[in-house]
Amino acid sequence: MKPRSDHVTLLEVAPRDGFQSIAEKLPTEEKIAIVEMLLDAGVTRMELGSFVSPKAVPQMADMGAIAAHFRERAGCRLSVLVPNAKGATLALQNGYRDLVFVVSVSETHNQSNVRQSVSQSLDQLRAIVAETGAAGETLRVDLATSFDCPFDGTIPLDAVRRVFAEALSIAPKAEFALCDTTGRADPLTVARRFETVMAEGPEETVWAFHGHDTFGMGVANALFAHGVGVSIIEGAAGGLGGCPFAPGATGNTASEDLHFAFEEGGIATGLDRDKLLAAADRIAALPGGKTASHLRNVPRKRALTG
Repeated sequence: MKPRSDHVTLLEVAPRDGFQSIAEKLPTEEKIAIVEMLLDAGVTRMELGSFVSPKAVPQMADMGAIAAHFRERAGCRLSVLVPNAKGATLALQNGYRDLVFVVSVSETHNQSNVRQSVSQSLDQLRAIVAETGAAGETLRVDLATSFDCPFDGTIPLDAVRRVFAEALSIAPKAEFALCDTTGRADPLTVARRFETVMAEGPEETVWAFHGHDTFGMGVANALFAHGVGVSIIEGAAGGLGGCPFAPGATGNTASEDLHFAFEEGGIATGLDRDKLLAAADRIAALPGGKTASHLRNVPRKRALTG
């Protein structure tokens, strides 16, 4: 088990996983303004959006314009999600080499999410690694439904191990994330599952956890993941989001709730809580968005002063 660190990276996913959950088209300028607020709050890792078919995810139709605005932005590692090799090509053409590739452990969810079998998605991963000309140094592989599937229920640990092993053989230097797509995971299972899968990869592999707060376990799950050596925790300001292909899944764990839990426990995040909450407030005001945050409901002076 990796030693627990006194620092954690909170990776912000509201501009991608959050925005895509809103059906009503958001103005590009509003998206850009929110990203600017998040950067001003000190965010150093962010999923800026995704290069996907506008028919599949209409909210990402303006990804090119947003990518152009933030291209070469210093001070933050900006990544984009790509579901296939075509998306990777578009990302590279737009100047983004930091890619996030998602494959579901569940066959049913993968078909629902990207209309491919798990094996076909892994073939897409091979194509992406070949196109980028690397072994995954600028790639994160998200293993969706690593705990539970909205269609198939509990996912066997051995299934997670198998998909991870094959993905690792394709992209041996990639970051990896176990994703609680439905929010049904519990803290002890999160810790045990990470310990098992992490032990089967190289010591130097960087790990991330992506969680939802559907069952109220988002923050606890993140703390337990960090406790066994996971250095990157994903969240969305305001708790915006919810996988459109996972019925019943509510928003991502709120970044401000994660910030509070880690910072109050003496684990540094590098974020400004006041500015993060201001960004969360603006996100919560978006039409059609579903947000869920505990800290935003606390009187602001109390939330900021402890």
